[in-house]
Amino acid sequence: MKILLIQHLNFLNGSGGTEKICTFLANGFYNVGHEVEIATCQNIDGKPVFPLNTGVKITNIFSDKIHQTELKPLFNYKGYSPIKWIKYKIKKKIAKKANKEILKRMGGAEGLFKDNLRNRAQAWKSYIELQQPDIIITMSVSSVLEITFENKYRIPIVNSVNGRPDYDYSDILGYRSPFEMDLLRNAYKSLAGIQILFESYRDFLPQTFQGKMSVIPNPVPQFGNDEIVEHKGSKHKYKIINVASLANHCKQQLLAIEAFAAVSKKYPEWELHFWGEGDDFNFLNDRIKTLDLDDKIFLNGFTDDPVSKLKDSDIFIFPSKYEGFPLALTEAMSSGLPVLGLSNCSGVNELIDHSLNGFLAIDNDELAVYLERLIQNSELRSIMGKNGHTKMKKFTPESVIACWAFFLGQMTN
Repeated sequence: MKILLIQHLNFLNGSGGTEKICTFLANGFYNVGHEVEIATCQNIDGKPVFPLNTGVKITNIFSDKIHQTELKPLFNYKGYSPIKWIKYKIKKKIAKKANKEILKRMGGAEGLFKDNLRNRAQAWKSYIELQQPDIIITMSVSSVLEITFENKYRIPIVNSVNGRPDYDYSDILGYRSPFEMDLLRNAYKSLAGIQILFESYRDFLPQTFQGKMSVIPNPVPQFGNDEIVEHKGSKHKYKIINVASLANHCKQQLLAIEAFAAVSKKYPEWELHFWGEGDDFNFLNDRIKTLDLDDKIFLNGFTDDPVSKLKDSDIFIFPSKYEGFPLALTEAMSSGLPVLGLSNCSGVNELIDHSLNGFLAIDNDELAVYLERLIQNSELRSIMGKNGHTKMKKFTPESVIACWAFFLGQMTN
């Protein structure tokens, strides 16, 4: 079978969960004998971040021939020079006038969006017809829209949902215009099938979806019972860890900082370590300095070996606002760490069994209470870590690929 995986943005140089799962699926399908290609459309040079089998083909269809009408960027001068302020003020006024003319010519924001989308979709149509895959797997509903806008295919399309489904087509997580949400909902009509991560996510699919559905979780790395974190015995330093992009609006690292700050003076041997990159580095770093905890809280940057960082830690804290099937959390649990999250966070509240393998807090005050409880009790850390390790055993990579293979077989028979 020839399988085409499409992640139209962010695959090249991307280190997020979607890129990780796209790589996992490509490797998994290739290893069981399928011909596999990953396609993207990115105006950058780059390569995959996660290890990819050399037999998997990667194609970036981006071309200057795909015409895109761009609005002029608007810049606000943040310096102190009066001359430069005037200069940037004039440039901004000129750009605003140009943008107004562009939008008028294109029929407003909706017309501009659709025209650019139409040109990209035509490029995708030409590429897909040339490749003639047996099945297409899209890594987001946005990718579905990219290839199906004003296009029809006889090839079955299956979408992989890497979050709660409504996050993909609504404005629940941020601003999407009404016309964009309508386009995304209508894109579901083109799907032969969809994969969701938890049974409860079925309720968040739009009514426009009429294809087949399968619940398939994400894969979790597996470790032997003798490979997980050992919580017995004393150490000179203990580590609380968070692995996530530094995007506070979603990952809410500030809550972890505040919870740790509330108890840290009583436990000088404990540290809080963040692994990940993102736009909120300076924001979080400033808060750490304000709390005078820069000798206890560390923003360590990107790691290409998160599992080794997890196994060198004692507690995993993950106060995200929303998730799908959080890979870092499952890796922490598989490694034998007790885990902390928020009870109203999707995905997190599916994986953490309160008081069994970790704690689900209702707010930041409770997060600090549960954090201190784990700090104080190594036996509790050990019990919860082992319980989490046991729960993750059902999410083996082999079983996930087998579920996907069965589901794709239903789509092509």
